[in-house]
Amino acid sequence: MSSWDGLLAVLWDMDGTLVDSEKLWDVSLAELARRLGGELSADTRAAMVGGSMDSTLERMFAEVGLPATPEAMADAGDWLTERTGQLFGTDLRWRPGAPEALRAARAGGLATALVTSTQRLLTERALDWIGREHFDVVVCGDEVANPKPAPDPYLRAAELLEVPAWRCVAVEDSPTGTAAAEAAGCGVLVVPNDVEVPAGLGRVHRDGLVGLTVTELAQVWNAAVPTGHPYAHPAHSSAPPLHG
Repeated sequence: MSSWDGLLAVLWDMDGTLVDSEKLWDVSLAELARRLGGELSADTRAAMVGGSMDSTLERMFAEVGLPATPEAMADAGDWLTERTGQLFGTDLRWRPGAPEALRAARAGGLATALVTSTQRLLTERALDWIGREHFDVVVCGDEVANPKPAPDPYLRAAELLEVPAWRCVAVEDSPTGTAAAEAAGCGVLVVPNDVEVPAGLGRVHRDGLVGLTVTELAQVWNAAVPTGHPYAHPAHSSAPPLHG
């Protein structure tokens, strides 16, 4: 395993970061809202981005004014999973630069993980298209006790990779996922898609993944390392936003 200025691994979010699947979720969630007798507002949909299935359904039921009973939640979750899976099978698309960025991380000798709030069943369907060869491990939203924005998914990925979480950079597009990665101690490269992600300590914003290099990922990591840490590089301790 190679090290770039102390960086050992890159942890990739999936929806909205590597693949433009949030637009497919837009379709299935809007259809579910209508199936439940309501409409999904833009604000509520934005709040769902990066969240787990449970948190998404809780917001959905509150939006349409129905009681979120276990039976109703289970039925809605089954329907949403099936419908989204259909869409994944017909219209899944890369975010610009994503396949090249994945290959660059692998070629640079970094360990890699996919860390997603999406359930394993849907993730496997996506991986049929994305390619499992890009990742050493995969952590899904239904495989941890506390999904994003809790740190559990990122901590689990680091554990499976056998690296400290603080030696990792997470690549995220949502406030929820960014909060999870930060709480785990990762540096975060933020590549917003449809939802704005506020600036913050330990976060480096980039316009997208096009042209992303391992050197830039190392700069993101260095920007997140506390001043005075043995691995900190003064030249990178206040790295400016990256653009691509």
